Amino acid sequence: MAKKDKKAAGPGEEFYENPEVLAEKLSKTEELLEKNKNVVFGVLVLIALIVAGFFGFNYYKENQNNIAQTEMFQAVYYFEADSLNKALNGDGNSYGFLDIIDNFGLTKAANLSQFYAGASYLKLGNYEEAIEHLKSFDSDDIVLQARAYALAGDSYMELGNYYDAIEMYEKAANYKSNEFFSPIYLKKAAIAYEKLNDFEGALKCYTSIVEDYSKSREAVDAKKHKARLENLAS
Repeated sequence: MAKKDKKAAGPGEEFYENPEVLAEKLSKTEELLEKNKNVVFGVLVLIALIVAGFFGFNYYKENQNNIAQTEMFQAVYYFEADSLNKALNGDGNSYGFLDIIDNFGLTKAANLSQFYAGASYLKLGNYEEAIEHLKSFDSDDIVLQARAYALAGDSYMELGNYYDAIEMYEKAANYKSNEFFSPIYLKKAAIAYEKLNDFEGALKCYTSIVEDYSKSREAVDAKKHKARLENLAS
């Protein structure tokens, strides 16, 4: 193959076709690396540490979560048996939900323990503590996250804080809304609205149940309350 005229070649063509140019470029690169070898080495070490730290932390977190899940088994048993103080504080041998939250804070088990702790405090009548833990719980689970909002709403209702109760109930109803749970939470919100004599707000909730969740169990009862409130407004 005939070699291209060097004058006609572009910059890239000249670089690849001329071995002397290539050797010169490589030499300059080697010189640059030699002059900055400490910097290059430091960057490589830093990258290696970041990667090792990432995998090491994930391994540690997963291991901690496995331990916490094992400890949590007994606490859930006490919760379901209504031994709520043991569920919260442990029995001297096994951790309670509060211990798991304190000792395994970055784990999924600790997050779930926030839910259980909040539900336990609500049953015990410690509403402020219930709210604190329920609002600390964070999940994308369609049932549990909405339930946590609703239980926080129940706690606010017990405290007579109807405005915050409404906020929580509406968050529960709107979280991945569905026929099974949203009508229940809307009904709770309607009751809270009526506590504030906000009949328009209550009517809006009942109307939503009737129109958006017509096949739900709550729809029949919601129709009665809707008619009642409409009569009050007329």
